[in-house]
Amino acid sequence: MRAFVKVLFRGSSSLAILLALRLTGFASVDDAQSFALQAAEPYIKEGFQVREDYWGGDLGSGEKKAVRQQLFKGNEYWFWMGTEVERARISVHIYDAEGKLAEQPDGWEKGHFAAAHIIPKSTGSYFIIVNIEESPEERTHWALVYGFR
Repeated sequence: MRAFVKVLFRGSSSLAILLALRLTGFASVDDAQSFALQAAEPYIKEGFQVREDYWGGDLGSGEKKAVRQQLFKGNEYWFWMGTEVERARISVHIYDAEGKLAEQPDGWEKGHFAAAHIIPKSTGSYFIIVNIEESPEERTHWALVYGFR
């Protein structure tokens, strides 16, 4: 009976560790989203409404991803990016449909946070480019949220 309990305990402990590791993998983009929302907090106090939808994934160091978003003339937008990898350096930039940089000069990058600001001159599709400039991790989870007013 004791042998059975030992085997059961070892097996269930291994299963619990594997499950915890697997859940951590799923939570990483959610963690990145939490950091992106943290970057947005001061802007919410200025009247920006943060949309519930967001983009996320994982990229290697030096990799970029383009996200297309319809923006409307007359609105003002901020895009905030975050990652849970504290030693990562990230950036986010906004381009118009012709590939011209369209963001305001007050965007910023602070370690594992970054933000870009735009007041569109016309309604249309814009491309938000997220970039993992460098990271100690092989793959770095990221999330991008945005707000408008």
